[in-house]
Amino acid sequence: MRRTNGVATAGAFRTPDFPRGEAAPRTGLAGYPVRVSVEEPTSPHRARSPLPALPESFLPREHALYRPRHADRQRTALVTAAVFFCAPLLLLVLGVRPGEFENRKLAEFPSPADGWGFFTGLNQWANDHLPLREQAVAAQDGISRGLFGEAPKFERPQGGVGPVQPPEDPSLDRPEPTAYVDVIEGKGNWLYLGHDIKDACRPALPTDEVFTRLARLRAAVEASGRRFVLVVAPNKTTMVPEYLPARYFGQECFTKARDNFWNNVVARTGALDLRPALRESAQRVGRPVYTEKDTHWTNEGGLVMARAITNAVKPGTSASWKVEQAGQVERASDLPPLLGRSDREMVQSYDISPDGKNVRSREVPGDPRQPQRVTQPPAPGVVNAKVGLLGDSFSFYVVRYLVAGFTDITLQHVDAVTTDPHQVGRMLADNDVVVLEAAERNLVGGINSILNPQVIDAIAEELAKRPR
Repeated sequence: MRRTNGVATAGAFRTPDFPRGEAAPRTGLAGYPVRVSVEEPTSPHRARSPLPALPESFLPREHALYRPRHADRQRTALVTAAVFFCAPLLLLVLGVRPGEFENRKLAEFPSPADGWGFFTGLNQWANDHLPLREQAVAAQDGISRGLFGEAPKFERPQGGVGPVQPPEDPSLDRPEPTAYVDVIEGKGNWLYLGHDIKDACRPALPTDEVFTRLARLRAAVEASGRRFVLVVAPNKTTMVPEYLPARYFGQECFTKARDNFWNNVVARTGALDLRPALRESAQRVGRPVYTEKDTHWTNEGGLVMARAITNAVKPGTSASWKVEQAGQVERASDLPPLLGRSDREMVQSYDISPDGKNVRSREVPGDPRQPQRVTQPPAPGVVNAKVGLLGDSFSFYVVRYLVAGFTDITLQHVDAVTTDPHQVGRMLADNDVVVLEAAERNLVGGINSILNPQVIDAIAEELAKRPR
C-alpha cells in the first residue's frame, strides 16, 4: 500500500486517512455510505489496515475482499432444499393424501402425553403421511430390481416341459437377512406380510397380558347377560408355512411366539380355533385357502368362519346350509403394492342357502367404520338372534357370508373403538350376542385396538347400563 497526498490507495479502491480509532465513511451498494474501522497499530512494524465491518457480499465488487453471497452451486442447493421441504406441503394443500396401502392404518399423530414417545412417534407419522409415498415405493422397487437386480421377478414362468421342479427359494441366493421387511418373498412366487414376523418378535404387549385383557372383555360381556364369541383368524404364515423361504429375519422368535399363542389362546380366552376346519377346507378344494399375493384368506376361509360363528351361537345351525359355487371374482392383491407393484387374483365365490333353497349371502355396501345392520326373515338354518360383530379386514373381506346365518346382525370395524369406544359399546348393547373377530398377528403383536384398557372399560360401562 502506498500513500499519495495523505490518501492510502489499494488498487482502484481508496480510503482517506482519519484519526486513530475513528471510522471512515465509505460508499457501499447503490451509493449508500457505510463505515469501516481503522485498526490501531499495535507495533511499530504493523501498519494500519482498513478491515471491512460488513459481510463480504455487501462490499463493492471491485474490493479485494468482496465475495458473492450465493454462488451458482449454493443457489442450486437452496432451490433443491426448498423443493424437498415445500413440495409435500404443497401437495397436501392441493388435496393429495397418502393411502393405506400397507395393510394397516396410517400412524396417528403422537400425543404430547406420551412423553419421549411423542418424539419417537413423529418419524413414523411423518413417513406415513408423506404424499405420493406409494409411488415412491414403486420407484424404489423398480430401480432396485431393474438396475441392480436384487430381487427376483414375481411372474411365474410360462409353459415348459420335463420334470416338475421344486419351488424356487429366493432366500438361498441372497446374503443372510439382517432386518425385518414389509413383504417376505417366499418360494414359488408366494408373498407373506412381514408384520406377521415383526409384530410377533417385537410385541406391544406380552402374550399373557393379551390373554388377560381378552378374558376381561369376555367377563364384562357375560356379566351384562350377553353371550361372547371370540374367533381368531390365523395368519397366512401359520396356515401356509410351506412356501415361506428357508431363511428370513426373525424366524426363530416368530416361530416361538406363534406356537406359544396357539398353545394357550383357547384355554386362556375361550377363542374358536379355526385351523382344523381351514385345513379340511383346503384339502377339499385342493388348494390353500390363502392366495399367493394376498395376506387374507379366500372365500373358503370366510365360509369356515361364518359356519363357526353361527354354530357357536346356536350349535348345529349350519347343518342345513347348501353352499354352491357362484363363479370367480377378481380381487386386488394387497401385498404387491408394498413392493411398488400391483396385481390381481381370481378367487372362487359362493352362494349360501341356509334353508337349502333361498340364497341369503349378499354383499354389504357402506363404510365399515360405521355400524352396518343387516336383517332378514327367520328361516331354517338362520339364527334368530341380535348379533353385534366387531371384526377386522378378515371379516370384511368375506362379510357376505357372515350375514347369511343371522336374522339381525350389525357389523363394525374394530378400529372404530379408537375414535369413540362408547359409541361402539352402545352398538353392542343393542344386541344379545357380542362377536369379536381378530387377526392372529394383531393379537400376537398386542396391537388390536380392543386391547386398550380404556376401550374395555368404556364397552363394559355401556353394556352394564342395559343388562340382558
